[in-house]
Amino acid sequence: MLSTLTDGIAPRPLLLLIFLSMAGAHASAAPKLILQVTVDQLRGDLPTRYYDRLGEGGFRYLWESGIVYRDAHHAHANTETIVGHTTLATGAHPSSHGMVGNLWFDRETGFTTYNVEDPSYRLLTQGASVDASTEIDPTQRAARSEGRSPRAILVTTFSDELRASTGGEAKVIGVSVKDRGAISMAGHSGTAFWFSKASGEFVTSTYYLDKYPGWVDAFNQAKPAQQFAKTSWQLLHEEDGYLFGDSDDREWETDVGGFGRTFPHAFGDGTSPYFTTWLTLSPPGDRLVLDFAKLALVEEELGQDQVTDYLSVSFSSTDYVGHVFGPSSLEAEDNILRLDRALAELFAFVDERVGLDNTLIVLSADHGGPDTPGYLKGLRIPAGYVQPDNWDKDAAITRIKQRFDIDGDLIAAYDHPYVYFSDDVKNDLDIDQEALEAAVVAELSKFQGISLAVSSSALDHGNLPDTSLYRAVINNFNSKRSGEVFIVFEPNWFINDMEGLTVASTHGSPWSYDTYVPLVFAGAGLAPRTVDRRVQTVDVAVTLSAYMGIKPPSGANGEPLTEVLAKQAVETREP
Repeated sequence: MLSTLTDGIAPRPLLLLIFLSMAGAHASAAPKLILQVTVDQLRGDLPTRYYDRLGEGGFRYLWESGIVYRDAHHAHANTETIVGHTTLATGAHPSSHGMVGNLWFDRETGFTTYNVEDPSYRLLTQGASVDASTEIDPTQRAARSEGRSPRAILVTTFSDELRASTGGEAKVIGVSVKDRGAISMAGHSGTAFWFSKASGEFVTSTYYLDKYPGWVDAFNQAKPAQQFAKTSWQLLHEEDGYLFGDSDDREWETDVGGFGRTFPHAFGDGTSPYFTTWLTLSPPGDRLVLDFAKLALVEEELGQDQVTDYLSVSFSSTDYVGHVFGPSSLEAEDNILRLDRALAELFAFVDERVGLDNTLIVLSADHGGPDTPGYLKGLRIPAGYVQPDNWDKDAAITRIKQRFDIDGDLIAAYDHPYVYFSDDVKNDLDIDQEALEAAVVAELSKFQGISLAVSSSALDHGNLPDTSLYRAVINNFNSKRSGEVFIVFEPNWFINDMEGLTVASTHGSPWSYDTYVPLVFAGAGLAPRTVDRRVQTVDVAVTLSAYMGIKPPSGANGEPLTEVLAKQAVETREP
């Protein structure tokens, strides 16, 4: 709640007047550019874990010049990529924005849906659809259509509201390796570009454009991915200068297509079917995004007039490295140091083109991530893996089938974090669905690795304990997309099978290692400050809206962060 100014002396009525009058104050004080940086799987402790070895201008610039919220968390239970990105973009919980998971089962179509797939809008680049044989990300393989759009997002984003408030004059661009990382932030009214592993180019869909701008064609024609052919990912420093320098080869790390578990990781001559996948699960993925984002800033003339523009840059390599090697690995450590350099380069470039005093920067993450069970067990911390594919065959589920006279499958699918019952079961009018859900919840709750199971009926009725864990599950519940039972694994237990590929770790829980993310606002003349109170990621879009003096996104649940608005509040305060 909005209760005080930063000095703790302003009464609530004065604050209300301050925020109501802020729109007028921003007419002359609005930044030329809003730069929103989202780092995929950047757990909140990672930017400062290696602080003594960071360079100048990247994380150090943010932490020493910005407003740092040291206890920022996502408030929803399924901490996956599309869920977190859309929450940051909309200020809404998944229950409102609808992106309840990277995948959900669509009962209207009878198919599992990948969050941003849309057959109505094909990719502009022919042949850029996902190649299942080279794709490490299973959600991409689940998509039935190569078409993409933001239409499954049920509410507006901050970038949508910025465009609407300026009569469509604000330019909005989202860039990422991942389609969902770009699309969610660009919203319904901006333009999104993402990297296609199949073509080695940055692509978009006909939802956004009828043809590529000349600068995009030129960038792609230069074959940007090929710059890494015949090179390798090598350490920035000597091995003994790393926290995990003596841990380069661990048995739980994943060797993807021969990329190896030890440095150097060779990219080959560029002809391997895994070549572009290797780029994205290492620092070159971020390099490609950085180069494209810098070019977009120049060619689209972002921040060059009096109308505030918006650029979203979503870096994904940290996520892929975390999945394949784990966040406490030599690869993850080196990747953070290289990400720091990428951020420094981005900020310096923005400073040269627009000026950091004219740019409001916000950095956060779509989710955190757990350490690997192998690493944790070495510290005597309980951890393990869960195998949902075996649940329907368990004796306990068999007994439930007999009790409710179910001949076929009871569980049709497990699309994290939801158990979906088969259509035959759902359509059987003789089955008491609430009773069946309750029975499944009671049995699944006893399974190894499961901390909590919650039925959709209970979520619909709202008769649940008022705890942070249940609130996180409720925040993730959308009756049209959620399954019959929501599953919360035990802390440090998760699925490690991604379409046949065994990975080191997987996020997607309501536990703090997955919800805890960095949150920093910088630039635009903000005074440095550290804030220790707990805040939520739904606050980001609302704060940006309040800063700009425009209405918040349509489904927003967050509250403005007063520290970011303090300068404007002081300027607007009546004597």
